[in-house]
Amino acid sequence: MQEEEKIKMFKDVFKPKSGEKVLFLVDIPHDDIKDNKNWSDRREMANEWYNTFKNMAKKEGFTVEMHKYNATGVNNTPVPQSVIDKASKSNLVIAMTEYSGSSSFKPMCQKEGAITRCASMPGVERRMEKSAFLANYYDVKIYANSIKKMLTKAIGAEVLFSTGDRLFIDLCNRMGSADEGDCSKPGQTINFPSGEGYIAPYEGENKEIGDSKTNGILPDYQPGVILKYKIKNNKIVDIIGKEKESNEKRKFFNEKDSRRNIAELGVGCNPKAVVTGNILEDEKVGGLHIAYGMSSHIGGTVKSDMHQDICFPKGAPVEAKSLTLLNEDETKVELIKNAELRYDLLK
Repeated sequence: MQEEEKIKMFKDVFKPKSGEKVLFLVDIPHDDIKDNKNWSDRREMANEWYNTFKNMAKKEGFTVEMHKYNATGVNNTPVPQSVIDKASKSNLVIAMTEYSGSSSFKPMCQKEGAITRCASMPGVERRMEKSAFLANYYDVKIYANSIKKMLTKAIGAEVLFSTGDRLFIDLCNRMGSADEGDCSKPGQTINFPSGEGYIAPYEGENKEIGDSKTNGILPDYQPGVILKYKIKNNKIVDIIGKEKESNEKRKFFNEKDSRRNIAELGVGCNPKAVVTGNILEDEKVGGLHIAYGMSSHIGGTVKSDMHQDICFPKGAPVEAKSLTLLNEDETKVELIKNAELRYDLLK
């Protein structure tokens, strides 16, 4: 993107105002958390964005600062409190990190009396300036809010994967949300690039409703192997696959039971996003993603030390061939067909 295009995007999405404090957050490698090429380039990219904001600040009258902190090492492991304390004193936080801190940033922004809005950008890559960043965010907003309404209306979802596996996800007693590419008001937290509607499944917390009906098989592609998680009552109860990889994953889930929770059903809706294996962008492609672990930051009830997405758009190693939403009036909506989002349904 040219400098003028970036400035337009920053103004459209972030809308920095005179008198505001803008804070860039960057996590850095340390100890056993080793650097990599993409991470190093991301820090350079953050510096470039920071400098562009500084030039904007001279004309617009806001201030800009950058803060670096030691990386957590796991997506959505709590960000250090000292970082949250600093961020909460800023009006706009742009977190260009290796490891997602969204589960910490969202409650920070939603706290009563908060002045902060945040764009969480874990894994962002420079090449996205030629793909997902170029989306028409007016359209993305319409798509994301349409999906939000559909998910709120639904009481369940049926998924068919390219592996032949099926999963039912219980959506009762839940409200959908939208990540629409607007980070202009206090309290907002977005991923950027943006574009998805999402919902936390029902987790069985209501005694009158009873156990969650989320059941089936959730496939997860690991390098060179596909693991299959057996789901019962919205929890991962067993793992099917190669012995070594399965045992490693069992050990991971045994360390903290809350990691077993099915935490999110999300549908991407950014027409410019492409599949590359980068979760930040893959989950914005017009297809399905499902996460396990923490859900409390997106409308669920389970707190954990992580939140991990698995993406299933067309072109991924495992695709969600169909996603059918089931409504209380017994109507059905096939929102994903042949592994692709049906944009024709979104108005």
